[in-house]
Amino acid sequence: MPTWEDVVAIAAKLPSVTEETWYRTPSLKVAGKGFARLRTEAEGGLVLMCELSEKEALLASGDPAFYTTPHYDGYGAILVDLDRVDEEQLAELIEQAWLLKAPAKLRKSR
Repeated sequence: MPTWEDVVAIAAKLPSVTEETWYRTPSLKVAGKGFARLRTEAEGGLVLMCELSEKEALLASGDPAFYTTPHYDGYGAILVDLDRVDEEQLAELIEQAWLLKAPAKLRKSR
């Protein structure tokens, strides 16, 4: 079961990642743009930026590690239950979220 510290460690392998706050919660950013945020709201979870098509596929999979709330309907972010997510899949999703927000120059440097 991954923790926020594991999320940070995975993201730290990517260029120019900073640990900051976003909506007063722990977050990860690249070039000032957030791509991951630990939710402290009632439902908890990790917010990861993603393409809407990826979000739809994750939700359609029926995997209980992935969910959404009405607040995130129509928005390119998936909510991840860290107690249920596979660590390998989490690492892939973190990298994809980083790729969405990283400037082209950083993406090319990888």
